[in-house]
Amino acid sequence: MQVLRTNPTARTKSLHITSALPPSASMPIAFAATAGVVSLLAWADAKRKSEKPVIQLPSSPAAAAFHQGVLDRCQSIHEEYKCVPGLTNGHVETIFAAKLRRSPKVEYARECLIMADKGCVALDWDHEAQGLPEDAPIVILMPGLTGGSGDSYILHAVVHARELGIRAVVCNGRGTAQSPVTTPQYYSASYTGDIREVVAHIQRTYPRSTLLACGWSLGANILIKYLAEEGQASPLSAAVSMCNPFDLSISDANFQVGFNRIYDWNLAAALRRIMGDHGALWNRAKGKFKPKVAQAARTIREFDDAITIHSFGWESTDQYYAASSSSKAVPQVAIPMLCLQALDDPIAPKEAIPYEALRENPNCVLATTPCGGHLGWVSGKGGPLEAPWSNEVMMQWLVSVMQSQKEGQGMMGGIAGAEAKLEEVGAKR
Repeated sequence: MQVLRTNPTARTKSLHITSALPPSASMPIAFAATAGVVSLLAWADAKRKSEKPVIQLPSSPAAAAFHQGVLDRCQSIHEEYKCVPGLTNGHVETIFAAKLRRSPKVEYARECLIMADKGCVALDWDHEAQGLPEDAPIVILMPGLTGGSGDSYILHAVVHARELGIRAVVCNGRGTAQSPVTTPQYYSASYTGDIREVVAHIQRTYPRSTLLACGWSLGANILIKYLAEEGQASPLSAAVSMCNPFDLSISDANFQVGFNRIYDWNLAAALRRIMGDHGALWNRAKGKFKPKVAQAARTIREFDDAITIHSFGWESTDQYYAASSSSKAVPQVAIPMLCLQALDDPIAPKEAIPYEALRENPNCVLATTPCGGHLGWVSGKGGPLEAPWSNEVMMQWLVSVMQSQKEGQGMMGGIAGAEAKLEEVGAKR
């Protein structure tokens, strides 16, 4: 039997050499290993959360059949929503999209529309859409609180609308997007007077065009309230609501929790900037306005308490939030409407989504994604730095609704046809 002997001295030297590697040589190895583990965990988390959007159709079988027919032409909403590794947290995705998303170049033609109360609303028309036919469909884009025509998600929507032959116009809230403020009144979650006058103006200017609308965040809240007030008389043919806070009392309470305070402070700062540009109007205004308090406001609630509720006659901020929530207006919406919500939205929390009201309205469809943040949805086909996922979904859906209407299957006609088919199937059974 042969015995293999080792040399203890050689082994000791070998171990000594290994342990004596300089820190500068071992750090890259440790960093690479850590980065690999983190990347793997991020990939696994994104894979676990990725799934197809959950679609809620109306409870009415006939209405569900109509909407399913519309959705069948919308490929993107049926595909898996692929969460981006490292961006599966609602806060991270919200901030990433706001700070890093690329903005396409858009040239606007601004039209300042004077309202009945002498206030001004700036309409930014897509200048490059001038070559479209006179009767091309028109989509009215309504940004979120303090947002405007220069925001990346709006710019991408303008470009995609033009590519589909739809003329886009951005309805900037008073004072946003560097628009003039001529009266001591901004816009609010409850006030639909401006969008009503804007729609009427566009209808007069383009009487042969189909009118559509898309709203984000607070813009979505205002849009739904407007649709509810118009009911069957609405000049709009279809609408999309995205990242809607729905219940402003829940949203306000949500702002006061943890990291969400950062959003509250940031939005309040934007309101202060607008106020600072036009503060003299409120200094001279009659009423209970508190311009000095507003210019020092640290939260949206503080600003609303100092300015908003007095502009629109509310007794308190709590009353204003409760009465202005679009969740209560959902039952009165009388045109096809798609609602897109991200379940990890830190500003429009999932607890505020009026599932039952949407289900019971034959005109409404709800689609939710596991990730997306607020105004994020960075899983678009162009990658996290390009157009949001919601961009293609909303445009495909609007085009599909118009196609149904062109085929003689408007909302009521489509439901009536579906009811007839259901009765036919029942009779055969």
